[in-house]
Amino acid sequence: MPDADIESAIAHWAPRFTTQGVDPNDFRRVTASLEHWQDWLGAWCDNADMHAGLAATAEEQGRSLTAGEAWLRAALSYHFAKFVWVVDMAQHRAATEKSVAALRHAHRHLDPSAERIEIPFEGSHLVGNLRKPEGVANPPLVLLLPGLDSTKEEFFRWEDNFLARRMATFSLDGPGQGEGGYDFPLRADYEVATSATLDVLQARDDWDTSRIGVVGVSMGGYYAARSAAADHRIAAAVTVGGPYESGSRFDTRPGISRSAFMAYSHADTEEGARRIADSMNLEGRLGDLTQPLLVIFGRLDRLVPYQQAERVVAEAPNAQLVMYEEGNHVCNNLPYLYRPLAGDWLAEQLKVAQ
Repeated sequence: MPDADIESAIAHWAPRFTTQGVDPNDFRRVTASLEHWQDWLGAWCDNADMHAGLAATAEEQGRSLTAGEAWLRAALSYHFAKFVWVVDMAQHRAATEKSVAALRHAHRHLDPSAERIEIPFEGSHLVGNLRKPEGVANPPLVLLLPGLDSTKEEFFRWEDNFLARRMATFSLDGPGQGEGGYDFPLRADYEVATSATLDVLQARDDWDTSRIGVVGVSMGGYYAARSAAADHRIAAAVTVGGPYESGSRFDTRPGISRSAFMAYSHADTEEGARRIADSMNLEGRLGDLTQPLLVIFGRLDRLVPYQQAERVVAEAPNAQLVMYEEGNHVCNNLPYLYRPLAGDWLAEQLKVAQ
């Protein structure tokens, strides 16, 4: 019989996985075989290895599109193997590295123009992936910010949403996220990472440095709001399922989510992680977010109370709230609503001709 963590994963995670590109049949097959949380990473890595094998075979046969799509499925499976699985951090890092490598193989076939860019940061570096819309000169740029457990390897189809609307994308692994978690813990003042990123990207001449947007999902919505409030090079911001604050929800998070928060914050104790969660608060900051802000939220979000979205909109001077009555966390059960909305709204704010 599945343990409580596996039961919760099966009950709640299918929309998240499939929206990002995991085959629904893979989700059903892999999770159906699991009974214990400690076996989660191995099962999903086995699934990823299977897709990597399909990709290698397609490459040998000269079938580039098929290879790229298989590599993308492998990258997602390696990512979701470890996204909140912190039972063994050595295995976690190995899966991260396999996910990074698989996505780079996918880029070779599906978007050869994609670039991996390192951002100098506090004695080391952060990493992001830059993609540009084909045939568009001087496009605007959208910074895509992950949440507590997402990374840039999860964002290929999310990037496509903006690329199709003639905007370039830069998906960042910030502090505590993916490759950014090796040297840096997650932190409240995420805006230092986005500003460092813009410093590097604005030195380029292949996109319009005067038209910058930022989009964050889940905890990334908090990061996006803080970043836009602190750095007015950002012309417009979108948050999807983002919290106003994290401290009050720390003790009610699912146990595996609390463990992940502790690991990604590099905290030695749960109390130390709770203090970091308490510091993640937009109080007193949203008055500086005078740029247009779109807040997308699901009223049925089980992780962040919908009242937090209402508070963000009440305190930001130029904010709009779209509340989906049936939406879950990040509205991943309604991707056909929230994704086009985020893309269209941001294209309008950044004055992209459609």
